[in-house]
Parts: sequence; C-alpha cells; structure tokens
Amino acid sequence: MKAKIIKIGNSQGVRIPKLILEQTGLGEEVEIEAEDDRIIIKPAIYPRNGWDEAFESMSKNADDKLLDADLTGQEDWDQIEWQW
Repeated sequence: MKAKIIKIGNSQGVRIPKLILEQTGLGEEVEIEAEDDRIIIKPAIYPRNGWDEAFESMSKNADDKLLDADLTGQEDWDQIEWQW
C-alpha cells in the first residue's frame, strides 16, 4: 500500500489506514525507530504493564512475602553487628 507524506504543522506525517491499524494492534501511542532506510513503528511498551494484576494475584496466593526476611539467622543482627 502506498501513502503520501503530508504536512502536519511544522512536521510531516503519514496517514495510516484503519485496516493496517487493526491488523497491527497499534493504539494511540507508539514507538518510532529509524533503521537504515526504514521507519519502524511499534506499539508503545509499558514496562510495568500488568503489575497491578500480578500483585493482586500474589497477595491472594500469599506469595507476597519477602524472600530475604532473615538471612543471618538473628533478628537483631543490625543491633549487634553495627556500632550506632
């Protein structure tokens, strides 16, 4: 499919047909990269996407405990080892 580059304010852009947007799943926010002679448009990545649901699931399964709660075997290790 061919498209024309159009002026948008001080920039230029390309109109993306609805069919292509539906096929790719692109939303309102995207990442744009230039690679050699190509422009790559990808869905925006949200690193913490889904964390809320994961934390809720962990809480329901009681998996939200600290893994290193007591590595020394002594609860008062800080009080003994360090001078305050």
